[in-house]
Amino acid sequence: MRDLTAFRALTFDVVGTLIDFETGILRCVRSMDPQGPDDEAVLAAFGAAEGVQQELTPEMPFTAMLDPISVRLAETLGIPELDGRGGPSPLRRSIGSWPAFPDSAEALRTLGERYLLVAVTNADREALDAMAATLGEPFADGVTVDEVGVNKPDPRMFEAGLAKLASVGVGRDEVLHVAQSQYHDIGAAKRLGLATCWVERRRDRAGYGATPGPSTLTEPDLHVGSMAEVVTAVA
Repeated sequence: MRDLTAFRALTFDVVGTLIDFETGILRCVRSMDPQGPDDEAVLAAFGAAEGVQQELTPEMPFTAMLDPISVRLAETLGIPELDGRGGPSPLRRSIGSWPAFPDSAEALRTLGERYLLVAVTNADREALDAMAATLGEPFADGVTVDEVGVNKPDPRMFEAGLAKLASVGVGRDEVLHVAQSQYHDIGAAKRLGLATCWVERRRDRAGYGATPGPSTLTEPDLHVGSMAEVVTAVA
């Protein structure tokens, strides 16, 4: 791994890397069933449901996927109030209130002093705008599924981000992609020749939580457990 200060831009996964979506999911579920399955069971059920939905509707933004995911969770977890068939599901309505990880906003402010920051997210533009506000508006630009028409790990999402950076003179070898998801991000970005930073938010816990598990584990260029560690690595 070359000196991190040699990069000019950082592209970011948002949900799971900067926004604590597992806490957001659990808050929503617990508001309807405080005594339901344990946290890890809820998160694993969400990850499985998302994996199925991505196969069925690879063009659908994660934000909209929350409705059919909720239908599956209502049945799997035995919580009928989660069912989203009557309109926007409780999970979809809750996305704007999902919290940032405690280290995200400060780390992004610090990194933004050195790098151009670009979001590459499976959410739609409305959700990205809400999450960017939660994070303190750190992004110079963003790529969303309603713009590109596919979800990560489809390489077209990453290529769209690279095209935006190329338009301001930033080359592919000057970009570091930062993400927590092996399934959505690290493997796909690595196959495109991008340098990668895996922020393993669940480093102290087994499994992949609410994220679908990858078929194989990809070795990143930089492996950390938090955004604070990214800042330290740059320093």
